[in-house]
Amino acid sequence: MGITSFYFLCFFAAMLIVYYSIPKKLQWGFLLVCSVAYYLMSGNGLLILYPIVSVSVCYLGIRLLGKLSSEKEKERKGVLIMTILVNIGILVVLKYVNFGIYTVNGIASLLGGSGTLLEEVDFLAPLGASFYTFSLLGYVVDVYYGIAAPQQNYGKLALYGMYFPVMISGPILKYREHGEQFFAPHFFDYRQVTRGLQRMVWGFFKKLVIAERLGTLVSTVYGQYPDYPGAYIWIATICYAFQLYTDFSGCMDIVLGMSESLGIILPENFRTPFFAESVAEYWRRWHITLGVWMKDYVFYPVLRSRFFTKLNRSWKERFGKKRGKQYATFAAMFILWLTVGIWHGGDWKFVIGSGLLHWFYLVMEELLAPPCARLMSCLHVNGKGRVIHVVRVLRTFFLVCVGDLFFRASSVGDAFAMLREAVTTWNVSVLWDGSLLQLGLDGVEMAITAVSLLLLYGVSLRQQKGSVRDAIAAKPLPVRWILWYALLFYVILLGCYGPGYSASEFIYQGF
Repeated sequence: MGITSFYFLCFFAAMLIVYYSIPKKLQWGFLLVCSVAYYLMSGNGLLILYPIVSVSVCYLGIRLLGKLSSEKEKERKGVLIMTILVNIGILVVLKYVNFGIYTVNGIASLLGGSGTLLEEVDFLAPLGASFYTFSLLGYVVDVYYGIAAPQQNYGKLALYGMYFPVMISGPILKYREHGEQFFAPHFFDYRQVTRGLQRMVWGFFKKLVIAERLGTLVSTVYGQYPDYPGAYIWIATICYAFQLYTDFSGCMDIVLGMSESLGIILPENFRTPFFAESVAEYWRRWHITLGVWMKDYVFYPVLRSRFFTKLNRSWKERFGKKRGKQYATFAAMFILWLTVGIWHGGDWKFVIGSGLLHWFYLVMEELLAPPCARLMSCLHVNGKGRVIHVVRVLRTFFLVCVGDLFFRASSVGDAFAMLREAVTTWNVSVLWDGSLLQLGLDGVEMAITAVSLLLLYGVSLRQQKGSVRDAIAAKPLPVRWILWYALLFYVILLGCYGPGYSASEFIYQGF
């Protein structure tokens, strides 16, 4: 049951009414029942066993950590390691066994082997496996280090781990920051409920009006890229960057708006990433909760590990204090971005497109920053000027698009082939000769997409100065109602849904 479906809206409306009608002490239990019900209605009901096992293992680990004194460090570390290994092991079996099989078969093929060395294994992965696993493991680690209190109630931990809006595509939660509000009493607040519903409408606009239309064009080109070389590939890749953003951030708007209407405030996952001047800034604006989780639970532990401490000391002696520390940081960053790439999926296209390529970008940004600054100073160029800002934003967007090309391509081989076709064919005339109308969208659909993207740009530009919802809320009542109802009917009239049409799943739902 997708969250853009009519049945889900009926489910959520009924849930919202009951939620605020029952005694407040029963609200969290009702949310748990709704989360289980949603999971059972969203596919193979047996898959709920996976999150239940993860919750159970983490609950046992948390209880043991709470009982073991700080003097028993060896036992506490053993509990932590076992809890992590079991949960990561489940994730590896579900998502990455075939990744290993493909890699082995590929190496065997390169070495002259013929046929398939290992056969593919089919596993049904549960909804949002990576998201709930990371949220739960982060909590276990925090309990181990004493920065979060162990939850004694199994049902409450199950709600935290299986809260159904988050199970779809995140965000990744931190219990110490967001956990307790799931169990607190929430009274009906008209302003909060309406603001949540408003945000949901904005999410539906991104997903149903923009992302679904762009997806048609992107699928046409990427599905038959030899027939669409040169400018077609660049246009489709730019469209995919916006499709991915409107799909994922639209999902987050729906999830966060839904939760806000229930009195639960979840962390933001996006902050207008396409306005970033650098790849480093882009990742502080894109999938924010994944970046924070990876930094806290992968990067810093790796950098503080015994191996990297020795490596840091050794490289400082060899390359100098500043340069040695920088190189050790780059090495730790490599592990970080390799992990980020693997998190996105069991395929080398994800490892490259969402991981190692961005590591390369970040390393180059840091290494080239000093000479670029000196060059601009010699040329008397204002590094904070408007023109330089625009150039940096466009440069960052281009680099991100190259990564997105790997992310969207069917394989690494196809990605390199598409890059070759993109740079060796000069056919910019397709921009004005009507050829773009042969990519699945007619003139009217193109116009709707263009107008919607301009609206998205305008709102995003305004967001640089503060909350758009707050700005609308400050308007007179008739103006507020006109704006929000105009957006609602825009989605109803122009959204991609209805008989004979089924909105695709959210792109990040599979991660």
